[in-house]
Amino acid sequence: MTQSIITVDNVSKSYGGVKANVDISMTVKAGSITGIIGPNGCGKTTLFNSIVGYHPIDSGSIQFDGQEISHLRVGDIARLGMLRTFQQTRIYTKMDCVDNMQISVSHRPGSKSSMFASRKGEIRDRAEHLLEFVGLYSKRSLISGDLSFGQQKLLEFAMALMNEPKVLLLDEPTAGINPTLINGLINRLRRANEELGITLCVIEHNM
Repeated sequence: MTQSIITVDNVSKSYGGVKANVDISMTVKAGSITGIIGPNGCGKTTLFNSIVGYHPIDSGSIQFDGQEISHLRVGDIARLGMLRTFQQTRIYTKMDCVDNMQISVSHRPGSKSSMFASRKGEIRDRAEHLLEFVGLYSKRSLISGDLSFGQQKLLEFAMALMNEPKVLLLDEPTAGINPTLINGLINRLRRANEELGITLCVIEHNM
């Protein structure tokens, strides 16, 4: 039987008098692609933020791979192997694609600059390999701010893959993307799940 890698049990989160999440429970199976759907404003992004440690929950429990993480900070949870992407891309728009990939490793929580320097060649090779994986190899030397929004989403996805997560949480990965790019992105998400063994949890409106 497949084990749960994320277990959310009766989690509640409020902002002032606004109840964003009330007694939310869910499980994500290791190796799965799990979707979270619901109307705008129902608390999906708040739940993601709680899971990855962006803000403390008011009550309940969140476990990752059998370990309670609701008291941990973002960096601690990232070191355990869980990352997320955002509705709006978070890339370095003045840098080229390869530099974005490399800096995503050097700025990873817990990374050491000396370790990054000693592995620079290896890291560049991995960066180029993953840019090819997401279909951006031909754009590797372009300034990322000159990419289309859909290409920037692919770059952000590749940057997350650089850190070899066990679990990747994606917040509306196809939002704002040209329809011609959506199928390509979905295909690469599936490949990351099947070929790289990454568990995916996805908030998505584009069904």
